[in-house]
Amino acid sequence: MEDAMTRTDAGPELATELPDEVSTPRDAATDSAKLEVDAAWLGEYLLGRWAEERKASRALASKPEFQFVGDLSLAEHRERVLAQLRLLVENDAVHRAFPVRFGGGDNHGGNIAAFEELVLADPSLQIKSGVQWGLFAAAILHLGTEEHHERFLPGALSLEVPGAFAMTETGHGSDVASAATTATFDEDADEWVIHTPFRAAWKDYLGNAALHGKAAVVFAQLITKGVNYGVHAFYVPIRDADGAFLPGVGGEDDGLKGGLNGIDNGRLHFDHVRVPRTNLLDRYGHVDPDGEYSSPIASPGRRFFTMLGTLVQGRVSLDGASTLASKLALHIAITYGSQRRQFTAGTSDEEVLLDYQRHQRRLLPRLAQTYAMSFAHEEFLDLFDQVFSGASDTPSSREDLETIAAALKPLSTWAALDILQEAREALGGSGFLAENRLTQLRADLDVYATFEGDNNVLLQLVAKRLLTDYARKFAKADAGALAQYVAGQVGEAAVNRTGLRQLAQTVADFGSTARSVGFVRDEDSQRQLLTDRVHTAVAELAAKLRPASKLSAVDAAALFNRYQNDLITTARAHGELLQWEAFTRALAQVPEGDTRQVLTWLRDLFGLGLIEKDLAWYLVHGRLSGKRAEAITAYIDDRLLPRIREHALSLVAAFGLTPELVRAPNASGNEQRRQDEARAYYATLRASGEAPVDEKALKAAKR
Repeated sequence: MEDAMTRTDAGPELATELPDEVSTPRDAATDSAKLEVDAAWLGEYLLGRWAEERKASRALASKPEFQFVGDLSLAEHRERVLAQLRLLVENDAVHRAFPVRFGGGDNHGGNIAAFEELVLADPSLQIKSGVQWGLFAAAILHLGTEEHHERFLPGALSLEVPGAFAMTETGHGSDVASAATTATFDEDADEWVIHTPFRAAWKDYLGNAALHGKAAVVFAQLITKGVNYGVHAFYVPIRDADGAFLPGVGGEDDGLKGGLNGIDNGRLHFDHVRVPRTNLLDRYGHVDPDGEYSSPIASPGRRFFTMLGTLVQGRVSLDGASTLASKLALHIAITYGSQRRQFTAGTSDEEVLLDYQRHQRRLLPRLAQTYAMSFAHEEFLDLFDQVFSGASDTPSSREDLETIAAALKPLSTWAALDILQEAREALGGSGFLAENRLTQLRADLDVYATFEGDNNVLLQLVAKRLLTDYARKFAKADAGALAQYVAGQVGEAAVNRTGLRQLAQTVADFGSTARSVGFVRDEDSQRQLLTDRVHTAVAELAAKLRPASKLSAVDAAALFNRYQNDLITTARAHGELLQWEAFTRALAQVPEGDTRQVLTWLRDLFGLGLIEKDLAWYLVHGRLSGKRAEAITAYIDDRLLPRIREHALSLVAAFGLTPELVRAPNASGNEQRRQDEARAYYATLRASGEAPVDEKALKAAKR
């Protein structure tokens, strides 16, 4: 069979591709303008499985009483957000994921979907509600037993007992297993003694700790009969009804932060604080009155990760909230860029910003990325719901969920910060005004990159999982099997089964970018290149790290450290592949027609953008020739960007963000009114014959 990657003709177009004679950006835009995106249909599609829950939450976020107010003091903002949490309780907005007997609906996916939407109101509200119900109450639910549920959940759900999630320590952030706070069992008193042995062991950065929290779920090293059984969770009261610390409990206010100042983050420490033995949340580790420890999970490592895995919903919600913030930023920037005019191009009217190629390059690839993030998040959320609802709760599915969370959360949180900053700059000076929201959102989301797991640490976990899977599959494999893996497959789609040779371009490209791009723009070729990027990197890493099994622990750690950056870049490429695959699967469900064609271009912009970003890798590894690498950039600039620009407003309209949710004057029509007024003024002046003569025109007339 002829090799599709080495044919010398231009290659088949997509079935709905425009004719080859469309070769200039102007022609591409003209033909693209004949298509029409069904923004209403697409909007419903983007809302996903839990559309109704999202709409209900957006209705709350549209109300002024839930929204951010910018001129409050630190104390006022904190009290406002606490009052908003009470309003959430009154509106039955916090119980979805909890058991029916506590007023909930066992609706885990719908709960996260609704929770994410609160970022549109005020990220402080979203995160503080996440602390209360997504961390504090959820820890009681998932780490405790029925007895704990009956004792502690009613107060947590009603907000009668605001709570802190005391996991992070000043000296140990992402390394939870090394937390220094201890919980030592006193058999005579049948009590746990919670103790902070030194300053670095203080629990830190905790929402609800500075002011409002009355109890905390404290993660500490469980010690009984002289044996440390690792980190477990304990329910610990911290304040009395008047808000004073209980005996032995102390703390500090973290004070003003770079963002999220509606949350009262603080520090806690414990000086031999005693709580009943039954305050151990003991679903995964139990101690009887004699001090004997037992667990349904024999492996200490597996037990620890199982306990942390029950709280993965924080990473799920950050992925979704970051995607929403990106949608909001692009709605503002693209709306403004479609209205604001700047500089002339030989006509009397100034040009619309979004007609400039550089402006398209700044915003449209990020729009494609946001669509990919959105589709990937919906699949991620569905997997989360399957696990936590019990529909598919197996060790394998939990491991997959944790790995996907560790892959997607870094990508989306970093992307949101990048998109918010680019959108801010795309608005010029007006983007720096607080009223247009981008600076405050950027400040509030800054910490998303480091809480619920530092992004770089999470990506290392992903890389380790990829290497583990590689080792399991090829522990006894021959070279042919390894080559097949490297060339291999993603999901159900097999590609490149005959090996890497198919990716080598051994024929000339005839100097034609039109011919060159034909080999890489279709779906199968994008999948092939993106998949090979990940699989080859994993195989190379495995080879580099293989000697570790024969080294001492110290030398093995040094070897691992030597390739730490490679681990992170490999994991990031894996996460990007997950997003591209999710976009492609979502695209397959879109009915044939104009909307599907425009989304195909958008998916191609995302996929080819990933390849363009990593062109150095593809060139070094011989996967692309220089001419084809050049062709990718030309195709993006000359074909995809002009086509997508014609539908940019429809694509952001599909996000469904109403004026009450956007609340940015520069996206409200103000700019269009200003531009219309200016153009009308100059048109009238020109028509009157009273317009002054331009100096340049006068000099030209004298020549």
